Amino acid sequence: MSSLSTNALIFSNSALPFSAWGAVAFLAAGVATTFYFRNEKARLERQRVAEAAKGVGKPKIGGHFALLDQEGKTFTDKDMKGGYSLVYFGFSHCPDICPDELDKMANMIDLVASTTQNHIGTSSFVDPSTRKAPLLPLFITCDPARDTPAVLKHYLAEFHPGLVGLTGTWEQIKDVCKKYRVYFSTPEGVKPGMDYLVDHSIYFYLMDPEGDFVEAIGRQHSAERAAKIIVEHMKDWKGGVKR
Repeated sequence: MSSLSTNALIFSNSALPFSAWGAVAFLAAGVATTFYFRNEKARLERQRVAEAAKGVGKPKIGGHFALLDQEGKTFTDKDMKGGYSLVYFGFSHCPDICPDELDKMANMIDLVASTTQNHIGTSSFVDPSTRKAPLLPLFITCDPARDTPAVLKHYLAEFHPGLVGLTGTWEQIKDVCKKYRVYFSTPEGVKPGMDYLVDHSIYFYLMDPEGDFVEAIGRQHSAERAAKIIVEHMKDWKGGVKR
């Protein structure tokens, strides 16, 4: 074999592994780039949804309120600040929808807690200064005539220990429902012992650490999908500011 042929063979054999590693590196870079842009596109879409909810000319969702929690203590919108909150409106005498949605809410709470490796406990939400959990779950009654603090305490304990129940006067509930754009049809001036149903909107309202509305989660969302949406929004919040 000639010297030229020998050199060509050596060059060919040494070049092959380099080309293979180069191809692997090229593919890895391509996958990483695709993954990054997909994540960035999803993040920008979440940001668009959150900003659209607060757009100019749109009615604000949320606002000031002062109600009583299931311990009989005053709870205001300021107690929601500093972390994400999940707000649901319903009533304890609801025969089917509210129990189903509260079961889903309990699953959402645990899924978010496990994903963020934080514990959602019992009394940590009652006193905001001791708040350690990543998500504050609120149940606001649309039926204040029957849902006293004691009733809510007993009722919500069946679903999750971290749930905070809120009630107040009929006027206070009417006001907070209006601020959250919640439709409800609780009759005013009902007598004790009267049996009735309350028609109301069925959404979970996700609020950010500044108390601004982020996204509405509906019945079409599974607990798993809803938890993923919540965690994704949490990840977008870095160092007290939105990315």
